[in-house]
Amino acid sequence: MPVITYREAVRHALAEELERDPNVVVMGEEVAQFNGAYKVTEGLLARFGPQRIVDTPISEAGFIGVGIGASMLGIRPVMELMFWSFYSVAFDQILNNAANVRYMSGGQIHCPIVIRGPANGGTNVGATHSHTPENVLANHPGVKVVVPSSPADAKGLLKSAIRDNDPVFFLENTMLYGEKGEVPAGEHVVPLGLADVKRAGTDLTIVTYGRSVLHSLAAAEVLEREHKISTEVLDLRTIRPLDFDSVLKSVAKTHRVLIVEEQKPFASVGSQLAYMIQREAFDELDGPIHRLATVDAPAIYSPPVEVEQLPNPRRVLQAALETLA
Repeated sequence: MPVITYREAVRHALAEELERDPNVVVMGEEVAQFNGAYKVTEGLLARFGPQRIVDTPISEAGFIGVGIGASMLGIRPVMELMFWSFYSVAFDQILNNAANVRYMSGGQIHCPIVIRGPANGGTNVGATHSHTPENVLANHPGVKVVVPSSPADAKGLLKSAIRDNDPVFFLENTMLYGEKGEVPAGEHVVPLGLADVKRAGTDLTIVTYGRSVLHSLAAAEVLEREHKISTEVLDLRTIRPLDFDSVLKSVAKTHRVLIVEEQKPFASVGSQLAYMIQREAFDELDGPIHRLATVDAPAIYSPPVEVEQLPNPRRVLQAALETLA
């Protein structure tokens, strides 16, 4: 299979879906003439033209609202946020209107919109540009939330998201855009709501998603090499719908659980997972569920301190050993 970057994988998914379906359009700030703030949409304007690749004003409330209205009329817009931190200025459009329109219309109106862009810390852009809102988004029925960790998943999940009839919020990571991996050429679709075992193991389950998958895999290698501990790394891939059956299956095999996420710890995805695991698999546990999240403070501006605020392989390794103690 071809080895390409995460950025290229997202671009391939967009190009293939634009080619496949004339109702797919890409909209956002600088997606056309500038080739995208992160060069994800590079070359798409030249290939598909300004009616399909549309530069918008610097107004998330405005262009997200336009996209939601267009989606209700049969267009399949893919909206790029320069930072997912800016979703808050379109909160009403995204989570009050898009999330509820199918329910409020008795199933007569669909909202097949994808909103995508980076949601992460670690890039030294400060507290107002480093949010990870997957927990806030997933709290609203009617939407789907996707956080891919690899180039192959980024391509396959984005294609599924574009074809879905519900609003799908697709959270990428600027720190992953340059990561390379094997990606099937041509048609490659990954179903939403299906977790993936990135590494099989028998002694400990690490439940994680997004960039934290890479940190967990790095820690798992050290656990195997230096401590003879076999670690299973389960990548959720989608937060909603959640593949909880795969979580239960892994817990029943290893009997110990560590949840790793680039979220603030209070009221996070990990909080929900920990409750669900103890509620449904308490008798399978040989010890308490442990969690590792971002240190509970606004994103720290200092680069070396921000590295320690976020999950990293050293912190995951330490938390894993504590889970097994």
